[in-house]
Amino acid sequence: MPHLAEGIARFQRDVFPAKAGLFARLATVHRPGTLFIGCSDARVVPELITQTDPGELFVVRTAGNLVPAHTPGTDGVAAAVEYAVTVLGVRDIVVCGHSACGAMTALAEGRDLSGAPAVAAWLRHADASLARTAAAGRAGDVAALVRENVAAQLANLSTHPSVARALTQGDVRLHGWVFDIADGAVEELPAAFAYAA
Repeated sequence: MPHLAEGIARFQRDVFPAKAGLFARLATVHRPGTLFIGCSDARVVPELITQTDPGELFVVRTAGNLVPAHTPGTDGVAAAVEYAVTVLGVRDIVVCGHSACGAMTALAEGRDLSGAPAVAAWLRHADASLARTAAAGRAGDVAALVRENVAAQLANLSTHPSVARALTQGDVRLHGWVFDIADGAVEELPAAFAYAA
């Protein structure tokens, strides 16, 4: 923890003064243009990858960058998506997968997750991704599963009423990305691949 306290001190001493005007504006205005749905993995930092300032991205991070399909009831991911689209009026939504994803690796390799039942239950939201990868003849291929998972999560995202409505009205665009940790590359999936159900 001392390194976090040191980081806060450096932020307050070196970073904040240079961006004081930005933070003063952000204290009263919250208008991000993009909802970025990424993995909880500590190696994937949306603001670093996109080189955006505070206030530009509305970020949701989940294990495996999973977005459950819409269902009635309370759901933290659904609430964040609805807020971003309906209240904040984001114009773009990115679902970003990444290389060496622990969630996708566990699924591709069929790892026993009985000791982590909450994780196992959460990863059921990637069942369609596994099926898509198997149908493409790439079962067990982590990189293929990462790509298929981004596409499947975009399909899930479009089942949310706020997103479906915004898509129909042309108010929002969906994007599927895959970030490669080793070389820093970001691949944007072709729209046809990303939206295939």
